[in-house]
Amino acid sequence: MSSARLSHALETGALVLPEGRIAVFGPPIGTDLSPLERDRVEIVSRFFPDARYWQGLGYRVLQAPEGTYATALVFLPRAKDAARALLAQASGCAGFLIVDGQKTDGVDSILKAVKTVAGTIGVTSKSHGKLFWLAAPDFPGWAGQARTVEGFVTRPGVFSADGPDKGSRALVDALPALSGRVVDLGAGWGFLARHILTSNKVTALDLVEADLTALDCARENVTDPRASFHWADATDYRPDTPVDVVVSNPPFHTGRAGDPGLGRAFIASAAAMLAPTGTFWMVANRHLPYEDALTAQFREVDEVGGTPGFKVIRASKPLRSRT
Repeated sequence: MSSARLSHALETGALVLPEGRIAVFGPPIGTDLSPLERDRVEIVSRFFPDARYWQGLGYRVLQAPEGTYATALVFLPRAKDAARALLAQASGCAGFLIVDGQKTDGVDSILKAVKTVAGTIGVTSKSHGKLFWLAAPDFPGWAGQARTVEGFVTRPGVFSADGPDKGSRALVDALPALSGRVVDLGAGWGFLARHILTSNKVTALDLVEADLTALDCARENVTDPRASFHWADATDYRPDTPVDVVVSNPPFHTGRAGDPGLGRAFIASAAAMLAPTGTFWMVANRHLPYEDALTAQFREVDEVGGTPGFKVIRASKPLRSRT
């Protein structure tokens, strides 16, 4: 585990932390930060569930670093481009850099790339991962730039940064012109939202997204005044009043592992926010077993479209009361 690597490096004296503030970038929920002095630590997180978790533990949580830090500790994300951009950001605000990552998340390739631009590096290997540290170097070209794909702005690390994914395309192909108040649950960078707003019968659209970087892209991509943006956890987000329609392409991974429970949580959340006659439109990989969860939450459930790899489902008239 990452805490074991950090503790080992500190306890053996291989790693000595400079005095001063420590910015910790992207620590996952449950990470043990006890080897660090709490009053020196500031968490930098742009993923809502993680940010809420760390705030609940009493840490100061930011969405971007503030000022200059003595040390930046980076927990590597899975996406290579996102990892490089995060390292560039961390190195730009601190004099000393520590990087932690699992082998399955590409820490070896990142370490190799860092060695091409850095000087002396300390390394410890433990628990199927590595921790390495060095004087913070410049990372020319690593910051990662926004890109435009099919008329949409995306950024490194957001889901489907190279363009609309196949599931979202299948959902768009099946959706009729919607009306009333609509929620885009897990809105990403706004591909579905822009399509939804082509209907002049939509009175309002709430884009709900946990990844703040993706939501910032959505703000650029969706400029219709009917749209509002919510940095929130889709699994427990509730609008102020029941809505007419919920649309979603829910994620189905937690880390590297498939997690159908996440999709089930999206289904329950959609049912809880819909009006009694409301409708939920979702797309999912065909192998994911969501039918039982849907029939437990809605009176009417029908597969209405899709592709060989994806199914589009319309579920109407939620059974459970709004919570």
